[in-house]
Amino acid sequence: MRILLLLSLSVAALFGAEKFGKGLTLKEATPLATLLTTPGDYVDKMVQVKGKIAEVCQLMGCWLQIQDGDKAVRLKVKDGEILFPKNGAGRKVAAEGVFKKIDLNQTQAVAWAKHEAEERGQTFDASKIKSGMTMYQIQGTGAVLLD
Repeated sequence: MRILLLLSLSVAALFGAEKFGKGLTLKEATPLATLLTTPGDYVDKMVQVKGKIAEVCQLMGCWLQIQDGDKAVRLKVKDGEILFPKNGAGRKVAAEGVFKKIDLNQTQAVAWAKHEAEERGQTFDASKIKSGMTMYQIQGTGAVLLD
């Protein structure tokens, strides 16, 4: 009887998970600490990460900031391709896609920072951007909310 109950709960949890895009295809997740400590090992490779959603794009639901401990990475999808729930912050997620290195010159960094400030409803001061920047993000192909 116990086994039947556990099996029923497992199946309910599996079918209750919200899937976005292609869902998950990889069998194992790469810890965010590993991914961000040695990013060059993962650039242009398919990765899966797990963590808590720290933030969701409030304009279109086109990105998630995924956090695990003190490490965080952005999962970005093409606008309109996948729409993540804007109230998803705090939920656990497993997500995957291609890990990308993005080099921005100073002009591009200013444009990116301005866009980020607009999304968050914050004021923006271009004079604070003194140089270009390198950032890493995952071009998302799918995700599953785990709770």
